[in-house]
Order: sequence, then structure tokens, then C-alpha cells
Amino acid sequence: MIRPKEEWKKQLEAGLPPKNELVQRNKAITAHYANWYLENQQWFKWAGMAAFASYQVGVALALSELLYAPDGMVAKKPKEETGFFTNLFKLYGFAFDLIFSIPVALHDFATRQLLLNDLDEIKNGNDEIFGDIAWAHAAYLEGGIKEIEANVSEREREYMLAGFKLIDEGAALLKQNKDVEKARQMIREGNVKLLRHEQLNTLQPIFDRISPLGKIVVSFGSALDFEGALAKGEKCMASFSEHFGYTATLTGAKSVTNPENRWQWIEENVLPIWKKVDEGYAENSGLKARLTAMAAKEPTMLQQVSGFANTIYPVLGLRG
Repeated sequence: MIRPKEEWKKQLEAGLPPKNELVQRNKAITAHYANWYLENQQWFKWAGMAAFASYQVGVALALSELLYAPDGMVAKKPKEETGFFTNLFKLYGFAFDLIFSIPVALHDFATRQLLLNDLDEIKNGNDEIFGDIAWAHAAYLEGGIKEIEANVSEREREYMLAGFKLIDEGAALLKQNKDVEKARQMIREGNVKLLRHEQLNTLQPIFDRISPLGKIVVSFGSALDFEGALAKGEKCMASFSEHFGYTATLTGAKSVTNPENRWQWIEENVLPIWKKVDEGYAENSGLKARLTAMAAKEPTMLQQVSGFANTIYPVLGLRG
């Protein structure tokens, strides 16, 4: 029996923390993507990429926790009740202050609020992608392509439905051990269609609402880090600003919020690296280790947040 789309969405939403728990909710979303890839690596390539992308969004969301309360971050003696970072203060004490030095400029309410508004949009984007595409993965696993066909809207046909149809056809060939190369190519193309749906139909309205300053910040922060998933010496970072150059990114000549610029980066930089990463998947691979950590919601974000902050602060003309 076909289940309505809203039922699939409610089922997935029930397993997530509330929306005001930004970092924990992001970890849960990332874990869903990672698990789908780990359990269906031959089919769900988009989910693997989405896990890394969602993890990077989690870094930005963790940074937003810093921006909400900069005074608390530089205090030598945190109060007993300090919210999200209470336990981290207890563990790291003064060492924490050496990792993060909150820029004085962020004490200016207007600047800080502007960035926080943009980070809220990024958080919304993370939620909307999950709400828009996750249900179809769950439906496909349980009910097959017919479950998706019965539930897609008109806007979901061009890329989402077409993508899952290609994945389904490729998966059928793999099961029969026929035309294996053709099957793998169909699955790759199907997952790229899911990516196009995500980028053009789901993310673009979010990016359109980001402030001019935020568009520069987001462009510098847009990177997929596959460190550990490739052999030493191989390029494992797909960075928007590195791909187009820091000057072009800083001036806004190239922006990740521009759909043409973003898709060019994805085609020329992200997808080639991800293809190598995905093809290297094995039982003892670095890729499996990283995704397993994401699936387990392991708390490994502090160093990532530090690196993200050190990249973004100079762009804003702030002290890092």
C-alpha cells in the first residue's frame, strides 16, 4: 500500500531533535545521510555527498553558537549555567580560549546579527534539503520506485523522480550482473540529478535571502573536506574559493549563491573528487571510517569550527 509523502516526512521528523537544538539536529540529519550511504553504497551516492555537506553546515552552526554569546566565550571563569558549551568549558578551561578568540567587531550588534540571520538561513537550508529529499530515500528503500512515483509533485519530476528512476534501473542491472559499467553510470547520473534538484529547487531560494556580506562569507566557507578518504597526496578538499580564486570570491565576482557559479564548481571540482572518494570505498577505507563516525554522531567539531573561523574572520576584516 502506498503511503502519503507527509507520512514519510513525519516518520523522519519524529527521529530528529527539535529545530531549536541546532547542532544536535544537524548531527542527526548528517547521521541519516551517512547511514543511507553506508547501507546502500552502490546506489545512494547523493546521500554520501550530503553527509559531508551537512557535516560542514554543522561546523557553521557550531560557529553560530559562538556568535550568539561571544562574551561567554572569552570569560575566564564560566558560570555554572552557560548553555551549549558548559561541558566544553569544564573540559578545556583556558586551552579553549587559546583556540577561539572572538573578534571584538562581533560585539557590534548589527554586524553580529547580520551574520546570525544568514546562519539561520543556512540552518533552514539544511532542514529543507532533508525535508525535501530524505522522504524519497526512505520511501524507495521500503516501497521502491512506485512509492516515489505516487508521491512526487510536478516540481520534483524533472530531477528527483528522473534521478531515482535511473538509480532504480541501474540497481536492477547490478542485481542481474548485467552491463555493470552501464549500470554504475546510470546510478551516478541519477544521483547527479538528485543533486541538481537539491541545488536548483531547494537551496536557491535560501541563498537568494542571504545578505551581500553573508554571500561572501558563505562562499569562503563552502568546501567539502574528504580528508582521510583518499590516499596521501591526492586532493581531498573541494573548496569554492580555491577553485575560483580568493579575489574573485572576495569581490563577489564569483559566489556560491549564484546557481551558475555553484554548479560550475560542483561539476569541475566537487564531483570529480567525490567520484574518486566513492570509488575508493572499502571495508577498511578512510571513507567508511569517516562516515561511520558521522553515523554515530561523534562530537568531532571543535577543530573544524576553529578552522572555519580562522578562514572566515580575515574575510570580514576581523581579528582571528
